[in-house]
Amino acid sequence: MKKNLIFHQRNLLLLILFLFGCSSLQEKPVVIYLIGDSTAADYADNYEEGKDYYKTRYPVTGWGQVFQEQFTGTDLTDFKNIFDSDSVIIDDRARGGRSTRTFFQEGRWRSVCKNLKKGDVVIMQFGHNDGAQNKPERYTDVESYKEFLRLFVSQTREKNAIPIILTPVCRNYPWKDSHLENVHGEYPKAALDVAVEMQVCFIDLNQLSMDAFSGKGQEYVTNNYFMNLPSGIYEAYPEGQSDNTHFQPEGAKVVAELVFDAMKTLKK
Repeated sequence: MKKNLIFHQRNLLLLILFLFGCSSLQEKPVVIYLIGDSTAADYADNYEEGKDYYKTRYPVTGWGQVFQEQFTGTDLTDFKNIFDSDSVIIDDRARGGRSTRTFFQEGRWRSVCKNLKKGDVVIMQFGHNDGAQNKPERYTDVESYKEFLRLFVSQTREKNAIPIILTPVCRNYPWKDSHLENVHGEYPKAALDVAVEMQVCFIDLNQLSMDAFSGKGQEYVTNNYFMNLPSGIYEAYPEGQSDNTHFQPEGAKVVAELVFDAMKTLKK
């Protein structure tokens, strides 16, 4: 009788420890870091210290700003080929005007890299500013762009984290025969080249966004996805705005969903 009691107590203790261990494992969130430019930035999270987003920036919205909500209430088993967790934290480090080079030179990449832990994910989307030849302070030629992507990938892997390379999201031009065309020159191909060379998870966001936006039509996309605003509507833009690079909330959500859905198909 006494031996049976000890046996059952031991089994109960083992069961409790097992369940506690499983619970602890499941509750550990995976952190997804976003590094990139203004199209992915989070303007609502004290982007300009001390300034009210709704008075100074709204409705401009980076797709990273609305990426967290894609994971809310979602069955994360769809992402088991990338990470194994029951929760996700989006840490958006994207910043306007940054190319691969300036993101590195300003120490922004260092601040991400030092915090990386095993199993974290780094999504990198650059190209808009790398290709800005008229802005030498940010311009990065194609070969240098590739080198910085290689560096981000290598250092991510050194921390046992998972890199994902994205091509730059499309702009709202040029349109040809009712379809958006590539405006980023050789940079999308360069991103693909690095992904193939280093066997990195890859999302062709440029192509995905061109196709998705084309399906909605130029007029709808211009007025509802991009920052083309009439005057007298938004406090931050009393004279209106004409901007075919940055997104309104609807456009940002579409792009966030494209990235979210594409991640389900990846294998690290």
